[in-house]
Amino acid sequence: MSTSAADMDALHTRADAAAQSAYAPYSRLHVGAALRSASGRIYTGCNVENASFSIGGCAERAAIAAAVQAEGQAFRLDAIAVAAFRDDGLALPITPCGACRQALVEFGADAQVGFRQPDGTWLTVSADALLPYRFCFPDR
Repeated sequence: MSTSAADMDALHTRADAAAQSAYAPYSRLHVGAALRSASGRIYTGCNVENASFSIGGCAERAAIAAAVQAEGQAFRLDAIAVAAFRDDGLALPITPCGACRQALVEFGADAQVGFRQPDGTWLTVSADALLPYRFCFPDR
């Protein structure tokens, strides 16, 4: 499935909205993600922090988990937008973290990934471009 500029704009809007649901009392960084699967369905996620920081969850992986739960092992990622905001609502230029980059390429190395730049505009690149030297098992 090819992702048009209008499709990515719709994902940007959904990611912005998902960020408003984030539970981020520690970092105060509210992140939302909206993805479209290869089947055309949309899934969203937000970050959920915990006082034990290592058990918090990222928005991107929350959206992926929702997609996998709904579509099963056949889920493939077509596109995702990631939006981040401070507590005061200021949009921030945040890219997916390393763990999320690995999860993105697992489900769609060619998937389009959109995120804000420091000037507030959106940049869209392939998941593969975000993590060119990803972990993968060698052929057995």
